Amino acid sequence: MKKRNFWPLLFIGLFSFTFSMIIWTIYSAVNTPVHEDETFLKSYQDLDEHFNDVVNSNKAFSNKYNFQIVFNDDKKFDLIIDDMFKAQRVIEKTSLHKNSFVKGKNKVAVLVTDKDGNIVNDLEINFRISRPTNHKFTMDFKTEDFKLENGEFVTYLELPLKGNWNVTANFKTSTDTGYLYIKSDATEQ
Repeated sequence: MKKRNFWPLLFIGLFSFTFSMIIWTIYSAVNTPVHEDETFLKSYQDLDEHFNDVVNSNKAFSNKYNFQIVFNDDKKFDLIIDDMFKAQRVIEKTSLHKNSFVKGKNKVAVLVTDKDGNIVNDLEINFRISRPTNHKFTMDFKTEDFKLENGEFVTYLELPLKGNWNVTANFKTSTDTGYLYIKSDATEQ
């Protein structure tokens, strides 16, 4: 009676399993959506190359204009970009920006005046609020989505989920651009 050798079957099984895992990994990677980071509404390559320009532009904008963004009539902020360097856990523990939104209807008001107190009416606004994990709930707002009320550019937005949200925006006058980046969260009403 001849004794069977099962070692070749083991190697064929391992090879088949490994090959099927490679195919599954490629299939999963191809079907997973990829969203590029668009902080300040720029590609990450452009932002990486011109980040110092963003910082200098914010300084020049702040020297010429008084800027304030108000969320839900109680959270007021200047032009800030520091949140892009912080992890979400740090924001949740120490930030003044936490709890800026509520799940549901939110009001956003932008007030820009020159140093003499005159309202800047020709402001071009590009405003985005999105989830930090994906672009499924990304909402973009342009100047035409804001109404000028009592010297403020006002819009309303509906946040469908509580949890973490990122705000990125730029505000352009005829000569200058100011940038904003805030990490915050939405709570139940």
